[in-house]
Amino acid sequence: MQLDLTRIRARSYWLDQVEEPPALPEDLPHAVDVVIVGAGYTGLNAAIRTARGGRSTLILDAETPGYGCSTRNGGQVSTSIKPSQEALAARHGTEKARAIRQEGKNALDWIGRFVEQEGIDCDYRRTGRFHAAHTPHHYEELARDAEKLRQDEGIDSFAVPRAEQRSELGTDCYFGGVVFPAHCALQPAKYHHGLLNLALAAGAEVRGHCPVLSIERESAGFVVGTSRGTVRARDVLVATNGYTGSVTPWLRRRLIPIGSYIIVTEELEPELVDRLFPTDRVASDTCKVVYYYRATPDRRRISFGGRVSAGETDPTHGAPRLYQAMCRVFPELQGRAITHAWSGTVAYTFDQLAHTGMNDGIHYALGYCGSGVSMASYLGMRAGQKLLGLAEGRTAFDDLPNPTRPFYTGKPWFLPAAVALYRWKDNREHKQAQMAR
Repeated sequence: MQLDLTRIRARSYWLDQVEEPPALPEDLPHAVDVVIVGAGYTGLNAAIRTARGGRSTLILDAETPGYGCSTRNGGQVSTSIKPSQEALAARHGTEKARAIRQEGKNALDWIGRFVEQEGIDCDYRRTGRFHAAHTPHHYEELARDAEKLRQDEGIDSFAVPRAEQRSELGTDCYFGGVVFPAHCALQPAKYHHGLLNLALAAGAEVRGHCPVLSIERESAGFVVGTSRGTVRARDVLVATNGYTGSVTPWLRRRLIPIGSYIIVTEELEPELVDRLFPTDRVASDTCKVVYYYRATPDRRRISFGGRVSAGETDPTHGAPRLYQAMCRVFPELQGRAITHAWSGTVAYTFDQLAHTGMNDGIHYALGYCGSGVSMASYLGMRAGQKLLGLAEGRTAFDDLPNPTRPFYTGKPWFLPAAVALYRWKDNREHKQAQMAR
């Protein structure tokens, strides 16, 4: 099928189900206790804490609040920690590794409680995740790792062999996989909308389309320069993740911005969605250039996301490549129309861990490596507690080294070559596995 690109909306599908954000004032206060740069999951969760704690709080965003990945992600909620216990132990020692891995479980547990306690209407569900193996070798690794996770870390997971795969996912493309029952899903824009309303209700001030141009230290704190003037603050938190710019060069040198792309199908028959997602789990795979996909919360459409090219591209131009990948996984979707295509920028780090702490007096929390719904929220909350001077704000990420590379300034010149190599390896492994069937 030749996609009609003129009929695809270059906009996040998730925004269709939420109201426009409330009208926000234009003027800036002269001084506040806390300035937060970035009105996404991290910044809003921090602001909810500081405002409820009695600190005057101002959130500044260069675009409409929620413009970034907080309304553009796939809505999959996981433990967010990519490196294994063994890999982390080799870097940081066994006890520190356990503490880091535990923070992933803490984040997942916390966001579920928070959504329920605050009554946020965001289609939050404990769906579980099916992580699919794109070769038999990867399945063997996943099955071994699942057993080890159960024994060593108490993480609930179980292997599903290829013969039973369709009980979890309606495809023959993979060679089995592992289910993580505790993982969850939500509607990203609804969640962000709920956070924004909570922050405003707590007394935080929010300004959109107000980019921060400078952050300078002074004796009593900071002077934050913006496109609308300056504001003084005792404390500053940078929560810009994949949209971190030249205002904070130390942070920018430690983040690798990567575009992630998503398409959404037209409305589908309920029977088809039931065949493709019989357990309503979210899904991902073991490819280096990973794909992630799910049924929308109303189970009327399929969203399908991933990296579509070695370099960045327009979302609608990337849509045909995602469509081809989607139809390879789900041949039954061949011929179905795509209604939405969009992209967002995630931030990877050189050690594949989130980072939070302080540099030159400026607080920060960012670097979620593409799995940040729970971790961005959790570390935002913890950052808010730190700003209030609360001991419980401390996390296992706080004193970690935050690495960069020589001569790296925040523009990942190496990324296209790396993605092209990974894509070539993924395709080669997949073809070899299919030929060996």
